[in-house]
Formats: sequence, structure tokens, C-alpha cells
Amino acid sequence: MRYSTQIKPISYVKAHAAELLDRIAEEREPIIITQNGEARAVLVDVHSYEESQETMALLRILAHGRKQIEAGQTLPASAVIANIRKRLSREVAAS
Repeated sequence: MRYSTQIKPISYVKAHAAELLDRIAEEREPIIITQNGEARAVLVDVHSYEESQETMALLRILAHGRKQIEAGQTLPASAVIANIRKRLSREVAAS
């Protein structure tokens, strides 16, 4: 993808909003919106936005896990599995 072809001034966006929405939905490539010659915003389709949010959430989880590992806050896998099995058996018994 070449971002240079995806840069549009705000005046163009205002005049061609419906066309741009169709374009990003079809091509799934972001449009960079400029104002006074400066990049100010990015217009993306909903699916791409949701994917990026999910990716960011997973990266946060991984970063948090890494910090716990570095701090020595870990448990053996067998203990984690046993804990999960206990919770599952309690949930099954409660239902």
C-alpha cells in the first residue's frame, strides 16, 4: 500500500464522504486526512479498526505477562491447570 495515494485534504473528504466510505470498505486501506497541509486524522473501515483494537489488547496482555515473568511472579503450568479445573468443576456443580 502506498500512503501517498491515500492522502486527502479535509475539503475533499467533505465533498466526497460517501465515495470515500465505499472505497475504504471495499479496499480496506486507510485514508489520511490533512488539514492545512498537516496529517490530522486517519479514516479506516470498522473491520480494520476492530482488528487493530483486538491486536492492541493482545499486545497489552503479552506485555503485562512479560512484566510478571520478569518480576518472578509465575506459577508452574501444573498449578495453573489445577486451578482452572477446580473453577470449572465448581461452575459445573453450581449449574
